[in-house]
Amino acid sequence: MSSCVGLVTHHERPAARDLARDIAAWLRSAGHEVHVPATDAGVAGGAVVPDERFAEGLDIAVSIGGDGTMLRTVALVAPAGVPILGINRGHLGYLTVVEADAWRPALARVLSGDFATEQRMTLDVSICGRDGVTYSPRTALNDAVVEKSSAGHTVRVAVAISGQHAISYAADALIVSTPTGSTAYNLSAGGPIVSPNLSALVVTPVAAHSLFGRPLVVGPGEVVRVALEEGGAVLGVDGVHVAHLTAGDVVECRESATPARLVTLGGRDFWEVVTAKFGLDVR
Repeated sequence: MSSCVGLVTHHERPAARDLARDIAAWLRSAGHEVHVPATDAGVAGGAVVPDERFAEGLDIAVSIGGDGTMLRTVALVAPAGVPILGINRGHLGYLTVVEADAWRPALARVLSGDFATEQRMTLDVSICGRDGVTYSPRTALNDAVVEKSSAGHTVRVAVAISGQHAISYAADALIVSTPTGSTAYNLSAGGPIVSPNLSALVVTPVAAHSLFGRPLVVGPGEVVRVALEEGGAVLGVDGVHVAHLTAGDVVECRESATPARLVTLGGRDFWEVVTAKFGLDVR
């Protein structure tokens, strides 16, 4: 039975582009339909679809690159519940499950239905402007980051949790991460590693200029509101700068109703991946 497969590819890595072309040709030769988002037009053969409609009709999305490409794929298709297979053509490949030399048997298994999915919590990240306008939410698998926009300054933010003021920070940045994102920027900033089996939001300041600079772990039903108290800042969602903020703007983060569905092919344990990818196994 034919399937509709979406390909999302790392643009700037020749090995990823070559692999995407090979995969697209193999899929088409087997009678499957191939779609690519408009931002990837010309990278691999397939029907070009506007990014906002890319998820429509897909049976599976294939990410070809590293973790950054996985994050972009999640933003494109996770709200529609499309399962995502990650093929590593990057460096760390923490979120991917298949190495490049094993793509053919892995994709054949997935297309035959012989796979499971691991659900990962995602964030809905919205901006509530000081003018009262709320902008459409973006989906994040890893994190939302409010960070300083120029050197030599800090961001001053007030954090409220479910409507109750919790704490104010002066810091280089403030991270709101998912359990998946806890091993990314959050970990570098001294935040905890959180199992993806736990639904939670982690609020972590970066280089806090205060006596209290500890992370907060927030329940899944709670809403984190980060209000910029003065100056300017930049909002990044999964590593992509999406907006400039000014005093009075509020970034709102909440658990999304639709988790990301990451394809697994068995034998993948979170803590085993953590120790292997980060070189933590010292036995």
